[in-house]
Amino acid sequence: MAGSPLPRWAPTPSPTRPLQSTTSSSTAMVSWRGWSAWPSSPISFPRCFSNSEPWEASPADGVVNNVESGVAGVFLKWQDLSVTAINGRKSRAVILDGLSGYARPGEVLALMGPSGCGKTTLLDTLAGRLRPNMKGTGDILINGCRQKVASATSAYVTQENVLMATLTVAEAVHYSAQLQLPDSLTPAEKRSWADDVIRQMGLATVAGTRIGGRVCKGISGGQRKRVSICIELLASPALIFLDEPTSGLDSAASYHVMSRIAGIARRNGTTVVAAIHQPSTEVFELFHGLCLLANGRAVYFGPASKAIEFFDANGFPCPLRRNPSDHFLRMINTDFEEAQEESAINLAHAAKVIQTLVASFGSLAILGTEMEASKTKESDHVLQRRQATFWTKSIVLTKRSMVNMHRDIGYYWLRFVINIALFLTIGTIFFNVGDNYASIQARASMLMFTSTFMTMMAIGGFPSFVEDMKIFEKEQRSGHYGAIEFVIANTLSSTLYLGLISILPAAIAYYLTGLQRGIEHFFFFVATLWTCTMLVEGLMMIVAAIVPDFLLGIIMGSGVQGLLMLNAGFFRLPNDLPKPIWKYPTYYISYQKYTTQGLYKNEFLGLVFQDFGVVGGIDISGQYILKNNLQVELGYSKWVDLAILLGMVIIYRVLFLVIIKVSKMAKPFIKCLIAKV
Repeated sequence: MAGSPLPRWAPTPSPTRPLQSTTSSSTAMVSWRGWSAWPSSPISFPRCFSNSEPWEASPADGVVNNVESGVAGVFLKWQDLSVTAINGRKSRAVILDGLSGYARPGEVLALMGPSGCGKTTLLDTLAGRLRPNMKGTGDILINGCRQKVASATSAYVTQENVLMATLTVAEAVHYSAQLQLPDSLTPAEKRSWADDVIRQMGLATVAGTRIGGRVCKGISGGQRKRVSICIELLASPALIFLDEPTSGLDSAASYHVMSRIAGIARRNGTTVVAAIHQPSTEVFELFHGLCLLANGRAVYFGPASKAIEFFDANGFPCPLRRNPSDHFLRMINTDFEEAQEESAINLAHAAKVIQTLVASFGSLAILGTEMEASKTKESDHVLQRRQATFWTKSIVLTKRSMVNMHRDIGYYWLRFVINIALFLTIGTIFFNVGDNYASIQARASMLMFTSTFMTMMAIGGFPSFVEDMKIFEKEQRSGHYGAIEFVIANTLSSTLYLGLISILPAAIAYYLTGLQRGIEHFFFFVATLWTCTMLVEGLMMIVAAIVPDFLLGIIMGSGVQGLLMLNAGFFRLPNDLPKPIWKYPTYYISYQKYTTQGLYKNEFLGLVFQDFGVVGGIDISGQYILKNNLQVELGYSKWVDLAILLGMVIIYRVLFLVIIKVSKMAKPFIKCLIAKV
């Protein structure tokens, strides 16, 4: 084996069996031709290193024949790639050790190896998604140029399925199509394109079924995986990364999914890199290239069909009728060596096998020759994906968010029912409080509890906020839309539902209690509660962006709200608050201060209370109560308080947007510091 170098890859279907051809039935598009069928502005790669010499295109050099003239696919190449994990101040672990390899257009490269060998780490490194506690060295080249993989030309299917549980399969794919596909396509064409992808992944029978999750059971885990693949394949990216695409799928579904992906790669000249745990024989035969890892080192890299020959030449032949991938993983798995020694199975030590294979593979010295021969012309370019416009994305996200809120019972509807019940209780407890001196305390207590209860109920939506943030982070990382579109859509969609759960319950409590009559007073009461609820919703979204953990987020959100309520001027009058910290600045930045004082002014100004406990009775004006008993600031009207609350709503949403953008840059630094502690 050492005397005869391994044959070079050929950009053809699997050497052992042809790929299954899949014909699209889309009425909007003739076939899976990718973005080449649509108008797009080509993005030219920058000039490569001066030492890189141009080459003449040939099939052996990785150029796929069916790629349009003048447009090259993505030739991904990595050299001496090493990754080290930082687990503490001095603890470091080598995850990848000096790996080199490449992935060609029109081919499927499989990353295989035992659990913990570094498959996902290699995939993340190539895709530019390396975790902050890991440090990578080496070169990653795209078409011969050192640059990062752009989301505009690539797609990444994560192992975890992050999907909106309340949407159906068809809705999830359709909304994603409206976000990813350009406005040059009509809505009908986008829908037809999405339906075609759904059929390609065998999901037509469950297209009308909800994805499911926390709210309902929905489709199976394997079907969710296929939905995730559908969404990433919509824009026909030039480079696809797949992390365990067959997890949760049976052998038949795994073959059909991978055969369709391989067919798309062949027809579009797409480069596919997939981390596979243990494929079946049929799935293994679909792979063009194989990168076999063990303990972070490359045991084999080359044509998948020649891996058996490689193991055989080194004294580890694959038994007849055994799955090659099973044999490879069994020979290089070091996790169960002790169990193998005690068993009756006669196997060589995995560590010795790995050492032998690594030495044999290194002695062939063909990988460097292959990579050196595969250079890319500087004139080649890759078409960048065109997406919908900013306003189209904002509208689509708003519609999707409203559908999600409408179907999520725990998001708003449960809060609506609880609000009705509690406000009915408030109305009966404070029923017709009257206008005597004793009603002053009752009115103040009712107003304070009403505003406090409405704001505290926002905590009930925190689990949904966390899920929304996970979906946003996943889709933003894939380049589907940005933070501004997400914040606009979330604000617009929540405003309607928050108004619904504020107006009707507030009307019940307002008129049962017998508060000051007049449409102006009622409108201000409802508007203040509505605004306050929107404000606290924005506050909880900020908490969800900072602390994306359910338990910690609820604790932090409750603590912040409790602190602001305590310093709002009700439980402790403003003049009695300690000046440092609690009055300056906490009292003045508390939204509850402006909510409470606005409601006080709305209720007490214009009323006169009679103290029947004194002989002859004494009339006390509401203004006197506000100034002396409640210590309300009367230098400005109640509408100023409402305007301040509206301004705080905007400030909180802008702060939410800033935190999203800053956290994207700060989180890696913070996690790196935590890892070093």
